[in-house]
Amino acid sequence: MIDKNHVALTEGVYYILLSLLEPLHGYGIMQNVLDLSHHRVNLAPGTLYGAISTLLEKKYIKNVTRASNDRKKEYVITEEGRMVLEQEILRLKELLNNGEKVLGGIK
Repeated sequence: MIDKNHVALTEGVYYILLSLLEPLHGYGIMQNVLDLSHHRVNLAPGTLYGAISTLLEKKYIKNVTRASNDRKKEYVITEEGRMVLEQEILRLKELLNNGEKVLGGIK
């Protein structure tokens, strides 16, 4: 069941959360989003780091502590972020199912 208080994610945020099921740094996230979206979603660094900042504030992702000599910050999805992602997938499935019902199925 979809939480009625759930706010739809932007496409970029959706792909960022999907990318962070495993720890990644910023450049890795950008590359993974490109791969997952078949090069349709291309996040600029400013957009990515703005989204990361918001996701950190909402506690949907967290910093991952790596070796002290590694200067790259890595991030990973939190349990709360995973629940939000799962809710979004349910919402998207509902949209697709309703569209297919109305249109008689998409070929």
